[in-house]
Amino acid sequence: MKKPPMTVELDEFDRKIVAALAADGRMTVTELARQVGLSKTPAQVRLKRLTEAGVIRGFRAIVDPARLGLDHIAFTEVKLADTREKALQEFNAAVRRIPEVEECHMLASNFDYLLKVRTADIRRYRIVLGEKISSLPHVASTSTYVAMETIKD
Repeated sequence: MKKPPMTVELDEFDRKIVAALAADGRMTVTELARQVGLSKTPAQVRLKRLTEAGVIRGFRAIVDPARLGLDHIAFTEVKLADTREKALQEFNAAVRRIPEVEECHMLASNFDYLLKVRTADIRRYRIVLGEKISSLPHVASTSTYVAMETIKD
């Protein structure tokens, strides 16, 4: 089992930097410094420290899945037949290799995992469920809930 990440102490400027970049990760360091009330060099030093500490894990584009034809979302409950550590590790490694699985959460519930699966349509989801998710290591059963509309993402 992996250890929880160490908490990093953040001051007011660090929090402002994180918030500003969460809103717009493409801003220049000069603009970032202006927004948080620092000069460029201290902002750059703080940004580097936050990145090296793992507070800022990276930068990416926010893509509209519907424009890519991927607007079908299903939530899949997964119950495992074996929940010993080795089985959990095998499941975790395998589920990471399924590109349609956008999120995977281990839960304290009457099932073990909740997956957020994004596909083009219900037919494609059925294929992913049947060929990929159901054949993951130690899967005993699944249940699916189809999202009708995303209210907050």
